[in-house]
Amino acid sequence: MTQAQDIHQPLKQYFGYDQFRPLQEEVIRTVLSGKDALVIMPTGGGKSICFQVPALLFKGVTLVISPLIALMKDQVDGLNANGIQAAFYNSSQAAGEQHEILDQVRSGSLRLLYVAPESLSFLTEVLSEEFVSCIAVDEAHCISSWGHDFRPSYQRLGFLKTQLPNTPIIALTATADKATRKDILDQLSIPNAQRFVSSFDRPNIDLDVRPGLERMKQIGKFLTQNADESGIIYCLSRKATEEVSSKLSAQGFDCAAYHAGLSFEDRSRVQEDFVNDRIKIVCATVAFGMGIDKSNVRFVIHYNMPKNIEGYYQEIGRGGRDGLEAQAILFHSFADVIQLRKFAEGATNEAVQLAKLDRMQQFAEATSCRRKILLTYFGEELAEDCGHCDVCRNPPEFIDGTVLAQKALSTVYRAQEQEAIGGIVDVLRGARNANVLSKGLDQLKTYGIGAQTSWFDWQQYIVQMVNQGLLEIAFHKNNALELTPLARQVLFEGKRVKLTVPQRREAGKKAPAKKASTAKGKAGLFEHLRKFRASLAKERGLPPYLIFNDASLKEMEKYAPRTEAAMLEISGVGARKMEVYGELFLTEINAYLNQKTGGKSDTALKSYELFAAGASVEEIAEQRGLKSVTIISHLCKCFTDGKPVDLSQFISPQELAQVKAQKTLLGDPQELKPYFEALNEEVPYERIRIALTLLSRG
Repeated sequence: MTQAQDIHQPLKQYFGYDQFRPLQEEVIRTVLSGKDALVIMPTGGGKSICFQVPALLFKGVTLVISPLIALMKDQVDGLNANGIQAAFYNSSQAAGEQHEILDQVRSGSLRLLYVAPESLSFLTEVLSEEFVSCIAVDEAHCISSWGHDFRPSYQRLGFLKTQLPNTPIIALTATADKATRKDILDQLSIPNAQRFVSSFDRPNIDLDVRPGLERMKQIGKFLTQNADESGIIYCLSRKATEEVSSKLSAQGFDCAAYHAGLSFEDRSRVQEDFVNDRIKIVCATVAFGMGIDKSNVRFVIHYNMPKNIEGYYQEIGRGGRDGLEAQAILFHSFADVIQLRKFAEGATNEAVQLAKLDRMQQFAEATSCRRKILLTYFGEELAEDCGHCDVCRNPPEFIDGTVLAQKALSTVYRAQEQEAIGGIVDVLRGARNANVLSKGLDQLKTYGIGAQTSWFDWQQYIVQMVNQGLLEIAFHKNNALELTPLARQVLFEGKRVKLTVPQRREAGKKAPAKKASTAKGKAGLFEHLRKFRASLAKERGLPPYLIFNDASLKEMEKYAPRTEAAMLEISGVGARKMEVYGELFLTEINAYLNQKTGGKSDTALKSYELFAAGASVEEIAEQRGLKSVTIISHLCKCFTDGKPVDLSQFISPQELAQVKAQKTLLGDPQELKPYFEALNEEVPYERIRIALTLLSRG
């Protein structure tokens, strides 16, 4: 393949995009020229396009190494929906299916093959330059011990360059610092690979960080305010996912837990239910991190603080992959820090983990623009404050906190540096609980000297003192607070201390809303199309976003296409999706707009009236500018509504009998896809619909 090759044609034909995102075109041309590449792009930034487009132009297969079966399935389903021949190979498949896939590789009919690193040993007979044109290593940070999600199986991938020296390798990840980047290239034996580092800024994701107080109450309120939206709640432990899920379910929220302790079947069921919008919320450990490729996730909540910024960034990146607004809410507490420190103890890279945890803690407790801090971590500068993170919306108010600090530090000293934050606050406020009384802390000279300050405020002030280096937490001594040399300057040498006024903000608070469209006749079209997409997805057994994502529906609302040519101008509408879904959505758009403008509201009824007047299906289709299958669906609807329509002329008795038999065997499913698959994909969807419509009357 040459660099002069037209790479825009497959982008439009298969993916429905008119132009590439930043760096995509440069990466694709590099790979097509046979050179190795390292691609660092944020989650949702379009990494997959960087190897999927070349795969359509190479003669042989593009081998994609991916860490999770769930991620492979999502990717393959999406590619197949776009008319691209793709498959995955793993141990869960039957031998016959595996042989068929290898035959497709040999024949050159398969464009992309997804495989876990552990399964590469089963591909030896096709692992040659005769069959493999490109190798893509997805989630490449897994190869590095410096990375946040190190996987030993990835370290064995270095042999690929030795075995296929002339085959370009493209390594891709959303999160990799400089040390990790170098390690990736060394481990893959591609030290001279061209590096492409995209902007890490995801301006559509609103960042919100707050103390972990009354988390469930705040989350409940937020979910109520964002009903019908999909989201992920990340928790540190398996137990926490179960507890949070149980509490939310008891409040009426549609959610499920996901963690590595569940069976493979249960994990698969939860993921499929989430992807297909059968459940809206998943409470998950990071095991759910790389396994989700759902474009319409509108919020990501961290119930606990993540262990590093890379993980946090990647997880919030699961939201807003379609480019529309999403919210990222992070709760944090010292209890999270303590637990994460325990997790890191004894690890081979303990020092690295602890250092990254410190950076994560600093981010969570910062009083400056969150986005600036996040981008700085990845070596990128933001010229101005972002204006839509919690700090920018609620700038901290600074006060002279010297007296407050002296009271707290003196209490720590008089408690002999044996009490954690809670105990110190109790003494300051004059509490009479068991801990205070049993230890005689009520006899301290500073007992009750801070009674006028709330428990919440004291806790926040002390956290700030820790961050300023006045106090440190002795994790090995039950998290007792200890004085630092700087504290003694405040107590005895007149050093002044500045503190910020604690902020009580609710998790449901959103960034200022963007101005809503006021275009005449379009209000509510997005919701109308979303509901139609949901019914169509259920009927066909597909995730709704694989039909069209929310961004495409928003464009349909904005531009209201009423012709095939106009529909093809919508981002995300390629040739394949236009063929399969375009007319269905055009019909819905036209019907909706006609209704809004006082026109005939029932497009199906119009088709019926023409049919009843003697016009054939083909004549009606030509007259109305629709396809025959659409007209038949109109007639099915009218039949269901009681109109005298002879549907039997559109289906053979044999096909009707086949569908009737499967209706009994399959347990009368509502979706069409089970019938389609059971009939070996030989009976088209429209005739299955006709058969079921006829059978509905007995």
